[in-house]
Amino acid sequence: MKQFDIQPTDKRLQAEIQNKIDNLNKPKGSLGRLEELAMQVCLIQQTLEPSLAHPCHLLLGGDHGIEREGVSVSPREVTWQQMLNFTRGGGGVNMFCRQHGFKLRIVDVGVDYDFTGVPGIIDRKIARGTRNFLYEPAMTDDEFNRALLVGVDLVDTCTAEGCRILSIGEMGIGNTSPSSIWMHIFGNIPLDECIGAGAGLNNDGIRHKYEVLSMALTRHQSFLSTIASPLSPLRVFGGFEMIAAIGAMLRAAEQHLIILIDGFIMTACALAAIRLYPASQDYMVFTHCGDESGHKRMLDIVDAKPLLNLGLRLGEGTGALCAFPIIDSAVRMMNEMNNFQNAKITKYF
Repeated sequence: MKQFDIQPTDKRLQAEIQNKIDNLNKPKGSLGRLEELAMQVCLIQQTLEPSLAHPCHLLLGGDHGIEREGVSVSPREVTWQQMLNFTRGGGGVNMFCRQHGFKLRIVDVGVDYDFTGVPGIIDRKIARGTRNFLYEPAMTDDEFNRALLVGVDLVDTCTAEGCRILSIGEMGIGNTSPSSIWMHIFGNIPLDECIGAGAGLNNDGIRHKYEVLSMALTRHQSFLSTIASPLSPLRVFGGFEMIAAIGAMLRAAEQHLIILIDGFIMTACALAAIRLYPASQDYMVFTHCGDESGHKRMLDIVDAKPLLNLGLRLGEGTGALCAFPIIDSAVRMMNEMNNFQNAKITKYF
């Protein structure tokens, strides 16, 4: 696996940042979470005048072999159909990117469809979906490393354009299954508490999903226990789009970008990234708590306080995009709000 040089944010500027926040013409602490966000963003960028220049959104697509076991109410073809829809501007992710000025990159990392000649889709396909992890590991070591580097390369392209803030979304029918398994393994939480409805399973469907994932865990237990590495569950159960997302998160942390973390699947990817490189969490803003069962518990594992709770479970990174104006407000507070001295207001604390 590629090695990353991810350092915790340098806290030596913290007192100076806090002094500026406290001297803005407002009661001390009165802007609550905005003040916490401003501190985090300033520490990430090591400045008292932060910027959200050239926001970028990566939409990563991939199919999953485990989908063949009926663990999702949505059929596999929805992945490629939605990817085509995104190229026409018709998805939720398109709407929110337009609204908030994000440059959208639609990337095929492992969709079971031939997009040759389709404009608007970046071809980084590893294979036409992962293998069925009920019977064998989802991907080989080589495929894992290639998928990771897809995320790295995409972030390098964004930073070359001046990007300072990155959000990541996914499109892949069946990807709540590996997410639930990662939550179970990395969070040490009983599997049945990690499994939800996904795109809309009923109680019988959730029970079937639990049985399939339990069998898969049992099948791979000896391998996972023999090779005690955070990488093992990633390769055995993950999706190509999910591994690419982890690569993007780690490279973005290495490059000191603000990383907006979306819902259940992207939180599972963030959890994996943090297990590999704990310092990467300093660069992550957890944007919302989705409607998927267990998402709040996964956020609690990393002591994350999401900005929104809108009941979203669309994926695509839509929750991260919806939260962008809040981060923008925190940055504007630092750059545009007057202080007591300049405003000639008595500082009363």
